[in-house]
Amino acid sequence: MRLIVCALLFVLLQGCVSSVVSNVVTAPIKVVSKTADVLTTSQSESDEKRGRELRKREEAIGKLGRQRVKARKRCANGDREACEKAADLSDQIKREQDRAR
Repeated sequence: MRLIVCALLFVLLQGCVSSVVSNVVTAPIKVVSKTADVLTTSQSESDEKRGRELRKREEAIGKLGRQRVKARKRCANGDREACEKAADLSDQIKREQDRAR
């Protein structure tokens, strides 16, 4: 009876031992793989980030353009400060456009 129980335990434990050994052997590979995945950026992620940056820049340029239109209208009505603001806004737009390139 003891022999059967020992044989049965040996067979059952053999699977556990091989499973543990397998996990120990593959663990460093899984850690390195996960770390590499976290540290690298895929092409699609890079493209999405670039797209977001471009949209934000276009929104900023659009906002500056609308402000410039208002300043130019006030400038046309004789407001000297508005003329200076319109020129400053033009410079800001130019810088934003240059950054986009």
